[in-house]
Amino acid sequence: MEVTGHDSVSDLRLPNAAARGTTERALELKLILSRDAKGWNYSGNFIAEKDLNESDPWEFGYAAAVSRPLAFTASARECVFCRENFSAGLELYGGLGDLNGFGLTATSHYLGPTLAFNIPKGPTMSFSPNFGLNANSMNVMYRFNVSYEFSQIFSWFGRRGR
Repeated sequence: MEVTGHDSVSDLRLPNAAARGTTERALELKLILSRDAKGWNYSGNFIAEKDLNESDPWEFGYAAAVSRPLAFTASARECVFCRENFSAGLELYGGLGDLNGFGLTATSHYLGPTLAFNIPKGPTMSFSPNFGLNANSMNVMYRFNVSYEFSQIFSWFGRRGR
């Protein structure tokens, strides 16, 4: 979940029953920069989002993170729950306002630790409790993510064809 524009606690408290009646159509652009150095991964995102249903202006947000695996070398035996399949880090993200008011005024910001589990030849699962840094933020948000790289899917189809 990204936080863009002037999102605040009140925007996140919309009941599910009310949210189901709304279809969101948005264009989201991201500039994602990442670098690995001495076992650490540093990444930063700049987010620009435009709601296509409304006449609202473009909204902006950011994310920055640092992480590293719990072990750099693979164990001698093949295992799923080995330390090299886990990584830990820290993430910071929040809103940067919109075209009518770019900046940190009236925006929400979050900081929290992350723990990721890379299942060998499978998806990556991550969990992060994020703590609000100002009055516009929720006290805490829990984020759970499951992702799968497309390169893994394409290599799977290549193996199946042989």
